[in-house]
Amino acid sequence: MEKMKIISWNVNGIRSVQKKGFFEWMRQEQPDILCIQETKAQKGQLGSGFTEVQGYHSYFSSAEKKGYSGVAIYTKREPLSVKCGFGIPKFDTEGRVLIADYGQFVLFNIYFPNGKASRERLDYKMEFYDAFLEYARELKGQGRKLIICGDVNTAHREIDLARPKENETISGFLPEERAWIDKFLLQGYVDTFRFFHPEPGQYTWWSVRAGARARNVGWRIDYFYASENTMENIRDSFIMPDIQGSDHCPLGIIVEF
Repeated sequence: MEKMKIISWNVNGIRSVQKKGFFEWMRQEQPDILCIQETKAQKGQLGSGFTEVQGYHSYFSSAEKKGYSGVAIYTKREPLSVKCGFGIPKFDTEGRVLIADYGQFVLFNIYFPNGKASRERLDYKMEFYDAFLEYARELKGQGRKLIICGDVNTAHREIDLARPKENETISGFLPEERAWIDKFLLQGYVDTFRFFHPEPGQYTWWSVRAGARARNVGWRIDYFYASENTMENIRDSFIMPDIQGSDHCPLGIIVEF
């Protein structure tokens, strides 16, 4: 069996985080697979320093709108196939999804929509959630092992944010968003971090205002989920709050296949 470290990170702009030592960190950390969200760049805007990283294959899904959304995968092991999106234009044009098939498992790297801007964007977010769930259900129904990582833009339970009462009416902690995660988990998925770490005070995103990160007033909105049949392959799940460069921190899992 081969042990692999898979890391996910919303970098809040790949060109911005590159100036803060992103690739030096990557070379030091040596993830077997690195999934990043919110690249805010189209592949054509990036030079070879971003697209040709020694030892890695790279894949990008970009939004049609420049400077917006976008996801990427850097992987030492070449996948059998990589797909951009769910095949639904209204979602795929925002460059939020990469699906990499490694044979033994299928990896989803997703930047889920944020619903704070308007009621329309909240509706879009909920529709995106359901489109993902349907796509994953088909693969899971075939007996595939699924790993889903990325910025889900919702804190699931009160333990997952520092100020739950103050945020009950804010998108990211609304009842319907939290209920969707309940529904998702009940369909046979596991929140890997909570499986290994039930303790409070563990977050992945902090507001850039009022010294929130220094005071650890944060939200856990980035996740590694796994289908139940994949849990036998997962050895650990972790958060890396000390890694700077974005308003999110990296998180990861150790798997063995």
